[in-house]
Amino acid sequence: MAVIKRNRTKMPEQNAAVRARNFDEVSLGFDSEQAKCEAERCLNCKNAPCKTGCPVGVNIPEFLQELRNGDVAAAGKIIKSTNSLPSVCGRVCPQENQCEKMCVRAKMEGAVAIGSCERFVGDYMLKNGAQAEKVKSCGKKVAVIGSGPAGLTCAAELANHGVEVTVFEAFHKAGGVLVYGIPEFRLPKELVQAEIDALKEKGVKIELNTVAGKSVTVEELRKEYDAVFIGSGAGLPMFMKIAGENLNGVLSANEYLTRVNLMKAYKKESPTPVQSGKNVAVIGAGNVAMDAARTALRLGAETVTIVYRRGREEMPARAEEIHHALEEGIKLELLTNPIEMIGDENGRVKSLRCVRMQLGEPDASGRRSPTPIAGSEFMLDADMVIVALGTSPNPMIKDSCPEIGTSKRGTLVVDEDMMTNLDGVYAGGDAVTGAATVILAMGAGRKASCAILGKLGVL
Repeated sequence: MAVIKRNRTKMPEQNAAVRARNFDEVSLGFDSEQAKCEAERCLNCKNAPCKTGCPVGVNIPEFLQELRNGDVAAAGKIIKSTNSLPSVCGRVCPQENQCEKMCVRAKMEGAVAIGSCERFVGDYMLKNGAQAEKVKSCGKKVAVIGSGPAGLTCAAELANHGVEVTVFEAFHKAGGVLVYGIPEFRLPKELVQAEIDALKEKGVKIELNTVAGKSVTVEELRKEYDAVFIGSGAGLPMFMKIAGENLNGVLSANEYLTRVNLMKAYKKESPTPVQSGKNVAVIGAGNVAMDAARTALRLGAETVTIVYRRGREEMPARAEEIHHALEEGIKLELLTNPIEMIGDENGRVKSLRCVRMQLGEPDASGRRSPTPIAGSEFMLDADMVIVALGTSPNPMIKDSCPEIGTSKRGTLVVDEDMMTNLDGVYAGGDAVTGAATVILAMGAGRKASCAILGKLGVL
């Protein structure tokens, strides 16, 4: 059968000039005809290479086939069998480096827009899905620390098998990085809340304002529950350790985004407003840096500049996020490294002293190492600097449970079944890998849940 060529369906978006000053979602989503049209592009390959690229193993050809047939509910059932957060994943997963990268169509006229189709199905399920049915209790209890992607996924899988799950969340709102890290214009919080509400309908209990390591310890949970899963994420920001980082107007992307997203500082009536700058510099080039830069623009900045010590090809952010940022007017200062932050007479940052860089030989990660160019120093005006260089796990759990195994980076060490050196204590997500993607954390949560179910004799 001849393969019919058809270009990839373009995702409708807000106009760049308009969206750069509002917090409404940038990508507007497919309608039913667009979703069906895109699903028809799937070649239904027998070996399904796209599926091998999905960290949670969604049966992509099958759900696209149902979408093509017009049975969105059936498509949703297929996705939900392995992915408990399709509306979220459809928006924030780096599909271009995972399922879509493996799509046979990618080498032709563009990969099937798997993520956009998943988003359509996920949103349909939230609006039209049947009420979740509670599964009969299997008599086992599991504690989950953290309500981010790893914790929510683990909790959902356990609840599906009748395990009584209690999730302990440090913040006053569940969702982890989904609510404090990712801006509203990329991931509407009402969708995250809808997913959490569905989890509660399954019988999962969520204890808010409960800090693991302070309010409750791992050892206390081990005594009360049959197993413990730690999905506490990586919320400890990293800094450059250069002069001037303690100036007013310098803050971590983690703090900045948390205050804007979780505390709703972008709203005029917010009781906890965040400062805004006129000329904002964001150090780093990952997704978090893009989120911080685009948020600063929406909060009124006249100029926002991404400062990154490598080149465009080495930028770790999603191609889509870089594209959206440039469309909105974000500037790139590449092959540039800040070496000092300069303050004014009032102790507020006013500029960055930077040096130009050149790429040398590849480092341990395979990327070419940047080295300074002698005599290339220059000043960059900045009355606000956001440092987005990554995060590491908060040491609170390790400090309160010194017997738990950790790496030199402070991440928890687990075996092939996601269990730590403490019997019955499992971990996954950023707490194990360091800062990574939502879908990889979900994959870890799902893998851990399977190991826990096996350990408890439920599977």
